[in-house]
Amino acid sequence: MSTSDWSLCRNILVIRPDNMGDLLMSSPAIRALKESFNASITVLTSSMAAGIAKMIPEIDEILVYDVPWVKSNNLVTEDSFSEIISLIKDKAFDAAVIFTVYSQNPLPTAMLAFLAGIPRRLAYCRENPYGLLTDWFPDPEPFTLIKHQVRRDLDLVALVGASTRNLSLSLKVDQAVSSELQGKLEGEGVDIQKPYLILHPGVSEKKREYAPEKWIETGKLLAQDYQLLITGGPSERNLTEEIKLGIGSNAFSLAGKVNLKEFILLIDNARVVVSVNTGTIHIAAATSTPLVVLYAFSNPQHFPWNSTGAVLLYDIAEDLRSKNEIIRYVNDLYIPAQERIVSPQDIIGEVQQIIAGNNKPIEEMPPALKNATQSIA
Repeated sequence: MSTSDWSLCRNILVIRPDNMGDLLMSSPAIRALKESFNASITVLTSSMAAGIAKMIPEIDEILVYDVPWVKSNNLVTEDSFSEIISLIKDKAFDAAVIFTVYSQNPLPTAMLAFLAGIPRRLAYCRENPYGLLTDWFPDPEPFTLIKHQVRRDLDLVALVGASTRNLSLSLKVDQAVSSELQGKLEGEGVDIQKPYLILHPGVSEKKREYAPEKWIETGKLLAQDYQLLITGGPSERNLTEEIKLGIGSNAFSLAGKVNLKEFILLIDNARVVVSVNTGTIHIAAATSTPLVVLYAFSNPQHFPWNSTGAVLLYDIAEDLRSKNEIIRYVNDLYIPAQERIVSPQDIIGEVQQIIAGNNKPIEEMPPALKNATQSIA
């Protein structure tokens, strides 16, 4: 339902106020906007995604603001809300594009763009937004179909005439930090001449956790043949140290010891990344690094895009499942009655397949959703 002419838009605001993995999955659609309209792209994103935004080449400017309708550790005040509206207004954007997952309501974000006086405002919306959005498409997900997040975003911008041939995630790997990274690895006792695997156990939500004792059991088997670099943020250092001590020799805890640029290069050089469902898997997808993903079944849209390896699905405990009724609808419809678990032997088997050269493309969506996946563009 596009009512506006976007052909002359040269100054576009993209609003993606979520985590870094979400922003990475929006990068092909951002590329489509930039290429199709020869536009300058400003991204309004969260403090959690600001770092990765600097490494997406299609983004020209970054505004950082933690909106109160997205989970954040930062307190949002009325004054700061007025300030971000004024800042956006001063930049005189031609248009705003709002990217969401299907369980999010775009209208609070649309109100932000409306109050800032942006003349064209595009988003999916489940209800009629009337004057809040000038261009919108009735959101069919997840009740009619379910698409990967990358396709969802590409299909949205296609409604206003934006497209791209390059559907890859966009991320710059900075080789200039190589010497600093090597120095840090050597300082931890890593032999930089030998291959390594990455284990990334940290989660932002307990429901996506894979138990530390299972990481240790997995690591003990893998460490017989490979160096294991256990990664995470500063707040996850206790977890990575626990897993390192449990595994023993050939395991190294790097949580909080490398910066984001170094982390990306670390992933780029890894033989395999074994990770829970977090931003790390999308960095690996962007760098074409093989993956074994331990995927707690919640949102099925976020499989690693255009990647290789395997996704191992397991169930979230009932008391930890989302209270969002849209997410619960999907879970009730597609999660099988029998319990799904992932064993360390499952992980080892997939890693061995990759190492042996049997590295297979990862499907866009869980098998149960394959027939429900299609594109509107």
